[in-house]
Amino acid sequence: SVTRSFLESQGRSSDWTPISPDDDALYDDSFDVDLSALEPMVALPHSPDKVVRVRDAGPVPIRQVIIGSCTNSAYEDFKAVASILKGRHVHPDVSLVIAPGSRQVLHAISEDGTLGELIAAGARLLECACGPCIGMGQAPASGSNSLRTFNRNFEGRSGTRNAGVYLCGPQTAAATALHGVLTDPRTLIETVELKLTSSKVDISAPKLIVDDAMLIFPPDEEKARGVEVIKGPNIKPVPVGKPLENEIQGRVLLKVGDDITTDHIMPAGSKILPLRSNIPALSEYCFSACDPEFPKRAKNLKPGEVGFVVAKSNYGQGSSREHAALVPLYLGVRAVFALSFARIHRSNLINAGIMPLVLDEKAYDSLREGDLLLISGARDLLQAALLCEGSSLKRVVIPVKRVSNQDDRGTPDVDVFEATLEATAREIEIIRDGGLLRNIRQVS
Repeated sequence: SVTRSFLESQGRSSDWTPISPDDDALYDDSFDVDLSALEPMVALPHSPDKVVRVRDAGPVPIRQVIIGSCTNSAYEDFKAVASILKGRHVHPDVSLVIAPGSRQVLHAISEDGTLGELIAAGARLLECACGPCIGMGQAPASGSNSLRTFNRNFEGRSGTRNAGVYLCGPQTAAATALHGVLTDPRTLIETVELKLTSSKVDISAPKLIVDDAMLIFPPDEEKARGVEVIKGPNIKPVPVGKPLENEIQGRVLLKVGDDITTDHIMPAGSKILPLRSNIPALSEYCFSACDPEFPKRAKNLKPGEVGFVVAKSNYGQGSSREHAALVPLYLGVRAVFALSFARIHRSNLINAGIMPLVLDEKAYDSLREGDLLLISGARDLLQAALLCEGSSLKRVVIPVKRVSNQDDRGTPDVDVFEATLEATAREIEIIRDGGLLRNIRQVS
């Protein structure tokens, strides 16, 4: 298997444990995929979900191609790219940049000559680190198109607000770098004998070099007690949530629409990312893409009030950065009401001690920024759900009352609505205790 071969190449064959389904396993659904019908795809600006076939996207002019980052940056990816570029040079209008996914990958492609072939073709080398994907260098030219083998292309994330960022696989990126327009790599087969399938490349040749000299391993428990963590002036404590109260009164600080990304919540970019360990400083930029006044409103909450955010569908899509949950927590947000949540961000909210509550469209339409809401019996309801036997997924219905509204609409359409928390017992315990850190402290 691929996993077993990888572990063997890392000198970790003893870690291999075969995992198979039970003979009588049941499945909710099944999918049949015709592998012979698969073809190169590309995500159009400004969403990874906006996917079409490369041949249907049209001859889009591309001025920048970046291969690597944390995705599509393995040894076999660069071998496939080199097989296309070897002996050729990128289009004169294209800037080609490569970013190996690890020091080990960089060492391997250096040892076998792959790196030399890429550089000879016109590629420039970046360090093995998070960079262009989050706007830390290589910002595209204004109004131009960039093709990247990354996993995110939200508007402005690259560091250039009006750039068009497309996402693709390594072979498509290499073919495009040669032609200067978005190119289906299969069109090159007519003129050049190419290895376009990564699986044909042996990831164990040359033998991957395992070098852990630059890693810092955790000390044993005895030594750990005497370790001093040195923090510079730009490193501040991580905010920790508070145990869930039974009565929660708070203000709607912001109302947003569908598909709010983690970049909307907590922007990336070279201006902000140096503050990633300084939550108080980061908080000045929270939701700045939606409403620059959000931090000020949050900091002006009255004593005893918390903050709420109201959204439509797919709230929190995008990268898995914890800052998109930790910064709102620091600003007093204790619940997000939405029609639905992106999976990873929902988990991050729970770990921070923020309740991800689902509401219906009628309640969403009725709520406004500035409304004062009261959640009654929150802790009791969650505690009762923990005592109920049955399904591992608990459904907790929480009544929410509007105490006052802040505009001139008169009597609101909805004075009381129900919000739903669907969570496992473990997730409910985390919310009840005020987040994962507090929960671990109590358990240990």
